[in-house]
Amino acid sequence: MTVLESRPQAHADGQSATTTPVTVTGIGVAAPTGVGTERFWRATLDGTSAIGPITTFDTDGYPVRLAGEIGDVEHADRVAKRLMPQTDRITRIALIAADLALDDAGVDPDALSDYAMGVATTSATGGLEFGQRELEKLWGSGWQSVSAYMSFAWYYAVHTGQISIKNGMRGPGGVVVSEQAGGLDMLSFARRRVRRGTPVMTTGGLDSMLCPYGVAIQGTDPDVSVRTDPARAYLPFEADASGYVPGEGGAILVVEDTGAARARGAGAGYGTVAGYGAAFDPAPSTSGGAGLARAARTALRDAGIAAADVDVVYADAAGSPALDDAEATALTALFGERGVPVAAPKAAYGRLLSGGAPVDVVSALLTLRDGVVPPTVNVRPDAVDPRVDLVTGGPRPVPAATAMVLARGRGGFASAVVLTR
Repeated sequence: MTVLESRPQAHADGQSATTTPVTVTGIGVAAPTGVGTERFWRATLDGTSAIGPITTFDTDGYPVRLAGEIGDVEHADRVAKRLMPQTDRITRIALIAADLALDDAGVDPDALSDYAMGVATTSATGGLEFGQRELEKLWGSGWQSVSAYMSFAWYYAVHTGQISIKNGMRGPGGVVVSEQAGGLDMLSFARRRVRRGTPVMTTGGLDSMLCPYGVAIQGTDPDVSVRTDPARAYLPFEADASGYVPGEGGAILVVEDTGAARARGAGAGYGTVAGYGAAFDPAPSTSGGAGLARAARTALRDAGIAAADVDVVYADAAGSPALDDAEATALTALFGERGVPVAAPKAAYGRLLSGGAPVDVVSALLTLRDGVVPPTVNVRPDAVDPRVDLVTGGPRPVPAATAMVLARGRGGFASAVVLTR
């Protein structure tokens, strides 16, 4: 999607538009462990696992049997009936997450100019289940049976489009496909658009590949766990790790100019998007995490802080021995051995592809709010890479003022975001 960039403008207080603080004022999370911020956060702190057998279809004969599923979500009061036949289930969940975020921020789209609101989301799959269903019709009963909505319902930009249409958001729009790193890339895009004058941006990402076609694709990935014991399938940074368990969902965030948000009564919000960095690392498992470390250093420079100022890191936590080793090497280069508490709550609900980093951002913001880091479930503490201070066993109180979120996307993408309280 093409977006026109405008020239940075000066603010009334003399602060440059390129440095003005941008705050997350609203959160809408839809994860296998809970839809809604507080429900999700309680389950995350309790170490509740949502990893289990896939229930949406018969996986007999498929190598991947486990996933983190959201389950049934009530659509009636959030999604218009006319949208049901033209949207995939994950897009409807994205619409619900956007509503939750806007409600949380206290933003009424009807009260704002259409061009005062923008949308920037990421998705690697679009409406994959919708697409599979329509292709089955194509080869089963002929082209006349294929829905006209197929033209956009499985497109990777569909979440941005549908959120924009539903809420009358005609300001800056964007979409990026960089898998798990995409959630951080879109958060940076939204921050840039707010700094250039857009009052409200909704941003984030959601994905789901839990249909036969999607699971077949993931079954060919050597970094996906094929174990059948939910308690031993996804073990980030553990010696017995065998890959990640796929999941579905993600989060939508509302970001605004900090001063403007306070002026309209939104308070301080959840936290400030203080820094962002991105790098490319085509061989992350053999580079010693060089790309991830470059992205993190760039984010620290952008935030104007040192690594020693970071109180907690939400890790990419791929669950693959080689990728986890590379990330541990990067963390050690940045912070020293066991130099910072590391969180990997995705072990409880799966790797959500484009939705993963936005959910990690939510958890990091809630850590800043509550001063507690959630545990990484199922991992044996004595088997964790000794270089990594992975939080296990139970939630750990950490008076946190600064958090870093790391994410890698398939193909070599690496991104980092610094959040401050």
